[in-house]
Amino acid sequence: MAEGIRRYVRQADMLLLTLCCVATLGGMVLIASASNYRGSSRFLLVQGVALVLGIALYVFCSTVDIELLTEKVWRWLLAFNVLFIASLYFFGVDAGTGNKSWLRFSWFPIGIQPAEVVKITFVILLARQISIQRQRGLSRFGSVALLAGHLALMCGLIMFASGDAGMAVVYLLIFIVMLYAGGVKLRWFALGAGAAGAAAWFLWTRTDLIKDYWKERLLILFDHSIDPLDIGWQQERSILAIGSGQLTGQGFLQGIQTQSPYSGSLPARHTDLIFAVAGEEFGMIGCVLILLLLGAIILRCVYVGLSARSTTSALICMGFAGMLFAQTALNIGMCLYVAPVIGLTLPFFSYGGSSIVTLFAAMGLVSSVKTRALPSWLRDRSDVRPR
Repeated sequence: MAEGIRRYVRQADMLLLTLCCVATLGGMVLIASASNYRGSSRFLLVQGVALVLGIALYVFCSTVDIELLTEKVWRWLLAFNVLFIASLYFFGVDAGTGNKSWLRFSWFPIGIQPAEVVKITFVILLARQISIQRQRGLSRFGSVALLAGHLALMCGLIMFASGDAGMAVVYLLIFIVMLYAGGVKLRWFALGAGAAGAAAWFLWTRTDLIKDYWKERLLILFDHSIDPLDIGWQQERSILAIGSGQLTGQGFLQGIQTQSPYSGSLPARHTDLIFAVAGEEFGMIGCVLILLLLGAIILRCVYVGLSARSTTSALICMGFAGMLFAQTALNIGMCLYVAPVIGLTLPFFSYGGSSIVTLFAAMGLVSSVKTRALPSWLRDRSDVRPR
């Protein structure tokens, strides 16, 4: 038993696990402050349980041979992705975000967000698909069309079943990062950007498919005076909280908006806008520390990917790095009033049991790749890096 533990510690990515735990514990400090006005420790308790489960799942996923998994059960993973997301159409509930993103059961204490969980299997399947298409010519029209079809299937399902545009954007950004890491020629990104721009213009001006409040959330980024008391309320409160913290913050449990029990204060302070809590109570120093921690986790994923034994393993690491970067950039951009409100949490720091467990599982798979990495003297002779 003791020897097994020592072997695991030597082989697994303990630095990545430590960074994830430190980030989550820092998030629990912010959650404790953000939920203090409620006089309840429920959020903190759920996050603590999720952390314990997440660590256990990290250890388990570190032992999984990701290559064997992708080869043997990829069809089952695809079926799981489709059915789990589609279940939201029938059983999804709105948790106050305006879309049916959650599954809730009376016998289970926390809600489950299927699109959050499916991000892991989406990355795994996309990595396998890119690896196969590389052998046939990744930048061929047929290869790019198949990859784009995979993305369209998942994003279409998410929008049809739950209407969660924010999560669909994250899937899109993961897709872009993985295709770039895989070696798709830049002309395809230029063509995709042009097609997306043309489609967005057509939908915006010629159809009613884009809802009015979606348009307002985008327009208000360029003119904050459009509707500051409604559409722009969350971001107005957020930017005010961050600015009032200045360099060192107002102090733990001392933030004026964070500790206010009134409905007109900082909304979603323990979830979407937890970065604003950090800014108000811990100032710019606290915000920079959050960025450094998340940046270190992302860079560690990239580093492990560059040392991977195969293209599939490398792309999985790059996909998870892209996932973390996308959510971090979009969440902080939302808090700073430069990105629209799309209901995304800050990785490891925001409250969310399913989010924490999913993130630790993803990082456990990165640790699995590190465990099975090739020695340095073989790396230059093997096709282990995305091209």
